[in-house]
Amino acid sequence: MSTVPGFAGEQGGIPLWGGIGSLPFLGDFETRSISAENPDGSKAGGARAVPEGGPARELGKGWKVRPAISLPAGSTTTLAEITGPGMIRHIWLTVSPIAYRDCVLRFYWDGEETPSVEVPLGDFFANGHGLRYNVNSLMVAVNPSGGFNCYWPMPFYRSARITLENQRDEDIHGFYYQISYLLGQLPANLATFHAQWRISQTRREHPEHTILDGVRGDGQYVGTHLAWVQMSDGWWGEGEIKFYIDGDSEYPTICGTGTEDYFGGAWNFGDTPFTSIYSGYPLYQREDVRVPKHGMYRWHVLDPIRFRHDLRVTIQALGWWPGGKFQPLTDEIASIGYWYQREPHAPFPPLPGRNARLPR
Repeated sequence: MSTVPGFAGEQGGIPLWGGIGSLPFLGDFETRSISAENPDGSKAGGARAVPEGGPARELGKGWKVRPAISLPAGSTTTLAEITGPGMIRHIWLTVSPIAYRDCVLRFYWDGEETPSVEVPLGDFFANGHGLRYNVNSLMVAVNPSGGFNCYWPMPFYRSARITLENQRDEDIHGFYYQISYLLGQLPANLATFHAQWRISQTRREHPEHTILDGVRGDGQYVGTHLAWVQMSDGWWGEGEIKFYIDGDSEYPTICGTGTEDYFGGAWNFGDTPFTSIYSGYPLYQREDVRVPKHGMYRWHVLDPIRFRHDLRVTIQALGWWPGGKFQPLTDEIASIGYWYQREPHAPFPPLPGRNARLPR
């Protein structure tokens, strides 16, 4: 595991990912955490809320007084406002599934005007379709019952701001969250974290969904999440994923061999859901539903896809006609592409509105 010079002061560098090998290093940084009990993450700033009734009314200040917040209807709540340099290391949260597609999560690095992350809340944690299901992976874990965890390292130099917009016409109560980060000097020119959500219904004449397009800059692609709604019977995942890198036009540099292959499975996944540290098919929903739904993720942790100037990522929607011919499908696919790049990033396309995001 490589180290970053100067990141741990006199200790000679700390592994940037902060894995097991980093634990003996006592770096020159400070650990902080933001939650409803310490909204600004300040030193000795936790557990200061004064009970005004509620379960802690007899215990008083310093106990469990403000563990959660409410998200007012039609408003944006700032979850974190941090002055850097530093790095977010872990995000945990939980809330009712009604928030998964109706709330929009946005991250802004170093005072930028447009977000580097703009995604529906549930999809960011690999829970698509507005549904709750478990995910057991290295970078994202969704544990019983709806405990969302994110471990993507997110460096910033001047500031980090995280907001959550509730686009419902009613308040959402019981939003619990914890954002853990470190403060300290970072090496120069680190890439920052990005994630973009898209949704489309593929067409018979061109059954392809765009995961990313218009990415400009120097970076590497690190992950994919798909929430796939199957509109016809039979096998739906014969299509290939394609990565068009640094000027590729008609033909991609990287071309997959099938949907289940890219997500680490084989032979139609055997209709068997699974989760693992780098890839998974945690959602296979067919029985007693109007339309079958599938959820998949793939983290390029050990095999990031490097680009120098630009990147476009697509996936096809193909099944089978009788007689051994590919059938173009009209399926609905929602995706998140995750990547790191040096700023500035190109502005994202407009995020589809709430009605376009509603689960089928």
